[in-house]
Amino acid sequence: MPLKIVRNDITKMNTEAIVNTANDHATVGTGCDIAVYKAAGYDELLNYRKEHIGFVEEGEAFITPGFKLQAKFIIHAVSPLYMGGNQGEEEKLRSCYRKSLQLAKESEIKSISFPLISTGGFGYPKEEGMRIAVDEINSFLLGNDMEIFLVVFDKRATQLGEKIYPDLENYIDHNYVKEARDEEYGDAYFASVRQSRPSSPGSPLKKESKKRSVSDKELRMYDLCECNEAPFFDFEEQHEHKLAERMKHMSDTYSEYLMYLIKERGMENAEVWKRAIVDRKIFSKIKNNVNYHPNKLTALCLCVGAKLNLDESKDLLARAGYALSPCDKTDIIFSYFIENEIYDMIELDIQLEEHGLPCIIS
Repeated sequence: MPLKIVRNDITKMNTEAIVNTANDHATVGTGCDIAVYKAAGYDELLNYRKEHIGFVEEGEAFITPGFKLQAKFIIHAVSPLYMGGNQGEEEKLRSCYRKSLQLAKESEIKSISFPLISTGGFGYPKEEGMRIAVDEINSFLLGNDMEIFLVVFDKRATQLGEKIYPDLENYIDHNYVKEARDEEYGDAYFASVRQSRPSSPGSPLKKESKKRSVSDKELRMYDLCECNEAPFFDFEEQHEHKLAERMKHMSDTYSEYLMYLIKERGMENAEVWKRAIVDRKIFSKIKNNVNYHPNKLTALCLCVGAKLNLDESKDLLARAGYALSPCDKTDIIFSYFIENEIYDMIELDIQLEEHGLPCIIS
Protein backbone atom coordinates (compact mmCIF):
# COMPACT_ATOMS: atom_id res chain seq x y z
CA MET A 1 0.00 0.00 0.00
CA PRO A 2 1.68 3.27 -1.09
CA LEU A 3 1.99 6.38 1.04
CA LYS A 4 -0.78 8.94 0.46
CA ILE A 5 -0.51 12.66 1.19
CA VAL A 6 -3.83 14.25 2.16
CA ARG A 7 -5.15 17.56 3.45
CA ASN A 8 -7.17 16.92 6.58
CA ASP A 9 -7.36 17.42 10.34
CA ILE A 10 -5.35 14.52 11.76
CA THR A 11 -7.73 14.14 14.73
CA LYS A 12 -10.48 13.28 12.24
CA MET A 13 -8.53 10.61 10.35
CA ASN A 14 -10.26 7.23 10.40
CA THR A 15 -7.13 5.08 10.79
CA GLU A 16 -6.26 2.63 13.56
CA ALA A 17 -3.62 5.02 14.87
CA ILE A 18 -2.62 8.64 14.51
CA VAL A 19 0.76 10.15 15.36
CA ASN A 20 1.09 13.16 17.62
CA THR A 21 4.04 15.57 17.92
CA ALA A 22 4.82 15.33 21.63
CA ASN A 23 7.04 17.11 24.15
CA ASP A 24 9.72 15.24 26.08
CA HIS A 25 8.06 16.09 29.43
CA ALA A 26 4.44 15.36 30.33
CA THR A 27 3.21 18.77 29.18
CA VAL A 28 0.98 19.79 26.31
CA GLY A 29 2.47 21.88 23.51
CA THR A 30 0.92 23.99 20.76
CA GLY A 31 -0.30 23.02 17.30
CA CYS A 32 -0.85 19.33 16.65
CA ASP A 33 -0.18 18.36 20.28
CA ILE A 34 -2.95 20.43 21.88
CA ALA A 35 -5.36 19.57 19.04
CA VAL A 36 -4.86 15.86 19.72
CA TYR A 37 -5.26 16.28 23.48
CA LYS A 38 -8.49 18.26 23.08
CA ALA A 39 -9.98 15.77 20.63
CA ALA A 40 -8.97 12.73 22.67
CA GLY A 41 -10.00 14.19 26.03
CA TYR A 42 -7.49 16.63 27.50
CA ASP A 43 -7.42 15.55 31.15
CA GLU A 44 -7.77 11.85 30.45
CA LEU A 45 -4.86 11.75 28.00
CA LEU A 46 -2.61 14.03 30.08
CA ASN A 47 -3.17 12.01 33.26
CA TYR A 48 -2.38 8.81 31.35
CA ARG A 49 0.88 10.33 30.13
CA LYS A 50 1.87 11.44 33.62
CA GLU A 51 1.00 8.13 35.28
CA HIS A 52 2.24 5.64 32.67
CA ILE A 53 4.85 7.38 30.51
CA GLY A 54 6.67 10.32 32.09
CA PHE A 55 9.80 11.78 30.50
CA VAL A 56 10.81 10.57 27.00
CA GLU A 57 13.89 11.62 24.98
CA GLU A 58 13.64 13.49 21.68
CA GLY A 59 13.49 11.11 18.75
CA GLU A 60 11.71 8.40 20.77
CA ALA A 61 8.04 7.41 20.60
CA PHE A 62 5.40 5.95 22.94
CA ILE A 63 1.85 4.70 22.50
CA THR A 64 -1.38 5.52 24.36
CA PRO A 65 -5.06 4.70 23.85
CA GLY A 66 -6.99 7.00 21.51
CA PHE A 67 -9.66 7.69 24.14
CA LYS A 68 -12.36 9.78 22.39
CA LEU A 69 -10.70 9.77 18.96
CA GLN A 70 -11.85 7.63 16.05
CA ALA A 71 -8.32 6.19 16.12
CA LYS A 72 -7.83 3.33 18.57
CA PHE A 73 -4.26 4.39 19.38
CA ILE A 74 -2.14 7.55 19.53
CA ILE A 75 1.56 7.15 18.87
CA HIS A 76 3.39 10.13 20.34
CA ALA A 77 6.65 11.04 18.58
CA VAL A 78 8.83 13.22 20.81
CA SER A 79 9.72 15.87 18.26
CA PRO A 80 13.07 17.66 18.00
CA LEU A 81 13.19 21.43 18.27
CA TYR A 82 14.85 22.87 15.15
CA MET A 83 17.99 24.79 16.15
CA GLY A 84 19.43 25.58 12.72
CA GLY A 85 20.01 22.02 11.52
CA ASN A 86 23.41 21.35 13.09
CA GLN A 87 22.29 19.94 16.45
CA GLY A 88 21.36 16.44 15.30
CA GLU A 89 17.79 17.43 14.42
CA GLU A 90 17.63 15.38 11.22
CA GLU A 91 18.58 12.09 12.87
CA LYS A 92 16.13 12.73 15.71
CA LEU A 93 13.36 13.52 13.23
CA ARG A 94 14.11 10.39 11.21
CA SER A 95 14.05 8.43 14.46
CA CYS A 96 10.57 9.79 15.23
CA TYR A 97 9.24 8.20 12.05
CA ARG A 98 11.19 4.96 12.44
CA LYS A 99 10.23 4.46 16.11
CA SER A 100 6.58 5.35 15.43
CA LEU A 101 6.35 2.87 12.57
CA GLN A 102 8.06 0.17 14.62
CA LEU A 103 5.59 0.71 17.46
CA ALA A 104 2.71 0.48 14.99
CA LYS A 105 4.10 -2.75 13.56
CA GLU A 106 4.57 -4.29 17.04
CA SER A 107 0.98 -3.34 17.91
CA GLU A 108 -0.25 -4.95 14.65
CA ILE A 109 -1.68 -1.65 13.45
CA LYS A 110 -2.70 -1.78 9.80
CA SER A 111 -3.35 1.90 9.10
CA ILE A 112 -1.73 5.05 10.51
CA SER A 113 -1.79 8.80 9.91
CA PHE A 114 1.24 11.05 10.42
CA PRO A 115 1.44 14.82 10.64
CA LEU A 116 4.54 16.53 9.26
CA ILE A 117 6.44 16.00 12.51
CA SER A 118 8.32 19.04 13.92
CA THR A 119 7.34 21.39 11.09
CA GLY A 120 4.87 23.43 13.15
CA GLY A 121 5.79 24.97 16.50
CA PHE A 122 9.04 22.98 16.61
CA GLY A 123 10.30 25.03 13.65
CA TYR A 124 11.58 22.38 11.22
CA PRO A 125 11.54 23.65 7.58
CA LYS A 126 8.45 22.20 5.93
CA GLU A 127 9.99 21.01 2.65
CA GLU A 128 12.92 19.37 4.43
CA GLY A 129 10.53 17.80 6.93
CA MET A 130 8.46 16.42 4.04
CA ARG A 131 11.54 14.93 2.35
CA ILE A 132 12.58 13.16 5.56
CA ALA A 133 9.05 11.89 6.19
CA VAL A 134 8.76 10.44 2.69
CA ASP A 135 12.24 8.87 2.88
CA GLU A 136 11.52 7.07 6.14
CA ILE A 137 7.97 6.00 5.34
CA ASN A 138 8.89 4.67 1.91
CA SER A 139 11.87 2.79 3.38
CA PHE A 140 9.51 1.15 5.88
CA LEU A 141 7.01 0.24 3.16
CA LEU A 142 9.67 -1.60 1.16
CA GLY A 143 9.52 -4.42 3.73
CA ASN A 144 6.14 -3.92 5.39
CA ASP A 145 2.47 -3.74 4.46
CA MET A 146 0.68 -0.83 6.13
CA GLU A 147 -1.72 1.89 5.00
CA ILE A 148 0.07 5.18 5.74
CA PHE A 149 -1.24 8.71 5.34
CA LEU A 150 0.79 11.89 5.63
CA VAL A 151 -1.63 14.60 6.74
CA VAL A 152 -0.91 18.21 5.81
CA PHE A 153 -3.10 20.58 7.77
CA ASP A 154 -2.39 24.10 8.99
CA LYS A 155 -4.11 27.44 8.63
CA ARG A 156 -1.84 28.62 5.84
CA ALA A 157 -2.09 25.37 3.87
CA THR A 158 -5.87 25.26 4.17
CA GLN A 159 -6.30 28.88 3.09
CA LEU A 160 -3.88 28.35 0.21
CA GLY A 161 -5.73 25.25 -0.95
CA GLU A 162 -9.11 26.98 -0.79
CA LYS A 163 -7.73 29.89 -2.81
CA ILE A 164 -5.97 27.75 -5.38
CA TYR A 165 -8.64 25.17 -6.13
CA PRO A 166 -11.34 27.26 -7.91
CA ASP A 167 -8.77 29.30 -9.81
CA LEU A 168 -6.94 26.15 -10.83
CA GLU A 169 -10.18 24.59 -12.09
CA ASN A 170 -10.78 27.66 -14.27
CA TYR A 171 -7.18 27.56 -15.47
CA ILE A 172 -7.48 23.89 -16.50
CA ASP A 173 -10.81 24.53 -18.22
CA HIS A 174 -9.46 27.56 -20.05
CA ASN A 175 -6.45 25.66 -21.36
CA TYR A 176 -8.53 22.75 -22.60
CA VAL A 177 -11.11 25.11 -24.14
CA LYS A 178 -8.41 27.19 -25.82
CA GLU A 179 -6.76 24.09 -27.26
CA ALA A 180 -10.08 22.83 -28.61
CA ARG A 181 -10.96 26.25 -30.04
CA ASP A 182 -7.62 26.59 -31.84
CA GLU A 183 -7.93 23.12 -33.35
CA GLU A 184 -11.51 23.72 -34.49
CA TYR A 185 -11.22 27.24 -35.87
CA GLY A 186 -7.67 28.53 -36.36
CA ASP A 187 -6.58 31.86 -37.88
CA ALA A 188 -8.85 31.68 -40.93
CA TYR A 189 -11.99 31.64 -38.81
CA PHE A 190 -10.98 34.72 -36.82
CA ALA A 191 -10.26 36.54 -40.10
CA SER A 192 -13.72 35.73 -41.45
CA VAL A 193 -15.39 36.85 -38.23
CA ARG A 194 -13.50 40.13 -38.31
CA GLN A 195 -14.62 40.83 -41.89
CA SER A 196 -18.26 40.18 -41.03
CA ARG A 197 -18.18 42.12 -37.75
CA PRO A 198 -19.97 45.50 -38.27
CA SER A 199 -18.71 48.84 -37.03
CA SER A 200 -22.16 49.79 -35.76
CA PRO A 201 -23.10 47.95 -32.56
CA GLY A 202 -26.80 47.99 -33.41
CA SER A 203 -26.76 46.61 -36.97
CA PRO A 204 -28.38 43.30 -37.98
CA LEU A 205 -24.97 41.81 -38.68
CA LYS A 206 -24.10 42.31 -35.02
CA LYS A 207 -27.06 40.15 -34.02
CA GLU A 208 -26.11 37.52 -36.58
CA SER A 209 -22.57 37.38 -35.24
CA LYS A 210 -23.89 36.38 -31.83
CA LYS A 211 -24.57 32.94 -33.27
CA ARG A 212 -20.83 32.40 -33.59
CA SER A 213 -18.81 31.12 -30.62
CA VAL A 214 -16.16 33.85 -30.83
CA SER A 215 -16.88 36.79 -28.53
CA ASP A 216 -15.86 40.42 -28.96
CA LYS A 217 -13.41 39.96 -26.09
CA GLU A 218 -11.78 36.96 -27.79
CA LEU A 219 -11.48 38.85 -31.04
CA ARG A 220 -9.93 41.89 -29.32
CA MET A 221 -7.42 39.60 -27.60
CA TYR A 222 -6.63 37.94 -30.91
CA ASP A 223 -6.13 41.35 -32.54
CA LEU A 224 -3.87 42.38 -29.69
CA CYS A 225 -1.66 39.37 -30.33
CA GLU A 226 -1.47 40.31 -34.03
CA CYS A 227 -0.65 43.95 -33.37
CA ASN A 228 2.99 45.02 -33.88
CA GLU A 229 2.69 48.38 -32.17
CA ALA A 230 3.94 48.82 -28.59
CA PRO A 231 4.48 51.80 -26.32
CA PHE A 232 7.97 53.29 -26.36
CA PHE A 233 10.41 52.39 -23.62
CA ASP A 234 14.16 52.61 -23.22
CA PHE A 235 15.25 49.05 -24.04
CA GLU A 236 18.95 49.76 -23.56
CA GLU A 237 18.42 51.12 -20.08
CA GLN A 238 16.08 48.36 -18.92
CA HIS A 239 17.08 45.17 -20.71
CA GLU A 240 20.22 45.29 -22.84
CA HIS A 241 22.56 44.02 -20.13
CA LYS A 242 20.18 41.19 -19.18
CA LEU A 243 19.72 40.21 -22.82
CA ALA A 244 23.48 40.19 -23.40
CA GLU A 245 23.91 37.96 -20.37
CA ARG A 246 21.22 35.56 -21.61
CA MET A 247 22.82 35.45 -25.06
CA LYS A 248 25.99 34.08 -23.45
CA HIS A 249 23.98 31.06 -22.33
CA MET A 250 22.31 30.19 -25.64
CA SER A 251 24.19 26.91 -25.96
CA ASP A 252 23.98 25.89 -22.28
CA THR A 253 22.86 22.38 -21.46
CA TYR A 254 20.04 21.80 -18.96
CA SER A 255 22.56 21.49 -16.13
CA GLU A 256 24.54 24.60 -17.08
CA TYR A 257 21.44 26.75 -17.54
CA LEU A 258 19.89 25.62 -14.25
CA MET A 259 23.09 26.48 -12.38
CA TYR A 260 23.18 29.88 -14.13
CA LEU A 261 19.57 30.66 -13.17
CA ILE A 262 20.17 29.67 -9.55
CA LYS A 263 23.25 31.88 -9.36
CA GLU A 264 21.44 34.77 -11.09
CA ARG A 265 18.83 34.69 -8.32
CA GLY A 266 21.41 34.65 -5.55
CA MET A 267 20.13 31.29 -4.30
CA GLU A 268 22.01 28.43 -2.68
CA ASN A 269 21.84 25.02 -4.36
CA ALA A 270 20.51 23.40 -1.18
CA GLU A 271 17.70 25.95 -1.03
CA VAL A 272 16.59 24.88 -4.52
CA TRP A 273 16.66 21.10 -4.17
CA LYS A 274 15.04 21.25 -0.74
CA ARG A 275 12.18 23.46 -1.97
CA ALA A 276 11.77 21.18 -4.98
CA ILE A 277 11.83 18.14 -2.65
CA VAL A 278 14.33 16.52 -5.01
CA ASP A 279 16.84 14.00 -3.71
CA ARG A 280 20.24 15.56 -3.06
CA LYS A 281 22.00 12.76 -4.97
CA ILE A 282 19.96 13.46 -8.10
CA PHE A 283 20.67 17.18 -7.81
CA SER A 284 24.41 16.39 -7.46
CA LYS A 285 24.27 14.37 -10.69
CA ILE A 286 22.69 17.33 -12.47
CA LYS A 287 25.23 19.76 -11.04
CA ASN A 288 28.33 17.64 -11.71
CA ASN A 289 27.43 16.28 -15.16
CA VAL A 290 26.71 19.00 -17.71
CA ASN A 291 25.08 16.48 -20.04
CA TYR A 292 22.85 14.83 -17.43
CA HIS A 293 19.14 14.93 -18.23
CA PRO A 294 16.73 14.35 -15.32
CA ASN A 295 13.31 12.89 -15.93
CA LYS A 296 10.55 15.36 -16.75
CA LEU A 297 8.95 15.41 -13.28
CA THR A 298 12.30 16.15 -11.63
CA ALA A 299 12.92 18.92 -14.17
CA LEU A 300 9.49 20.40 -13.43
CA CYS A 301 10.06 20.25 -9.66
CA LEU A 302 13.36 22.10 -10.05
CA CYS A 303 11.55 24.88 -11.94
CA VAL A 304 9.48 25.32 -8.78
CA GLY A 305 12.54 24.97 -6.54
CA ALA A 306 14.42 27.69 -8.43
CA LYS A 307 11.32 29.95 -8.48
CA LEU A 308 11.42 30.33 -12.26
CA ASN A 309 8.80 32.21 -14.21
CA LEU A 310 6.87 30.44 -16.98
CA ASP A 311 9.16 31.53 -19.86
CA GLU A 312 12.28 30.51 -17.95
CA SER A 313 10.68 27.18 -17.10
CA LYS A 314 9.85 26.47 -20.74
CA ASP A 315 13.38 27.42 -21.77
CA LEU A 316 14.99 25.22 -19.12
CA LEU A 317 12.74 22.24 -19.90
CA ALA A 318 13.47 22.53 -23.61
CA ARG A 319 17.19 22.06 -22.89
CA ALA A 320 16.36 18.62 -21.50
CA GLY A 321 14.08 17.84 -24.45
CA TYR A 322 10.77 18.51 -22.66
CA ALA A 323 7.84 20.87 -23.20
CA LEU A 324 4.76 21.92 -21.23
CA SER A 325 1.81 20.33 -22.97
CA PRO A 326 -1.60 22.08 -23.03
CA CYS A 327 -3.20 18.62 -23.20
CA ASP A 328 -1.56 17.17 -20.07
CA LYS A 329 -3.18 18.01 -16.72
CA THR A 330 0.04 17.52 -14.76
CA ASP A 331 1.78 20.05 -17.02
CA ILE A 332 -1.16 22.45 -16.71
CA ILE A 333 -1.11 22.27 -12.90
CA PHE A 334 2.65 22.94 -12.86
CA SER A 335 2.11 25.82 -15.30
CA TYR A 336 -0.57 27.30 -13.05
CA PHE A 337 1.63 27.18 -9.96
CA ILE A 338 4.65 28.63 -11.79
CA GLU A 339 2.63 31.33 -13.56
CA ASN A 340 1.09 32.40 -10.25
CA GLU A 341 4.42 32.20 -8.36
CA ILE A 342 3.15 29.54 -5.92
CA TYR A 343 6.39 27.72 -5.25
CA ASP A 344 4.98 25.15 -2.83
CA MET A 345 5.62 21.53 -3.86
CA ILE A 346 3.55 20.09 -1.03
CA GLU A 347 0.44 22.02 -2.06
CA LEU A 348 1.13 21.20 -5.71
CA ASP A 349 1.35 17.49 -4.87
CA ILE A 350 -1.95 17.66 -3.00
CA GLN A 351 -3.58 19.29 -6.04
CA LEU A 352 -2.29 16.46 -8.25
CA GLU A 353 -3.83 13.96 -5.83
CA GLU A 354 -7.13 15.85 -5.72
CA HIS A 355 -7.29 15.85 -9.53
CA GLY A 356 -6.76 12.09 -9.68
CA LEU A 357 -3.19 12.34 -10.96
CA PRO A 358 -0.08 10.44 -9.79
CA CYS A 359 1.67 12.22 -6.93
CA ILE A 360 5.31 13.17 -7.13
CA ILE A 361 6.46 13.36 -3.52
CA SER A 362 4.98 10.07 -2.35
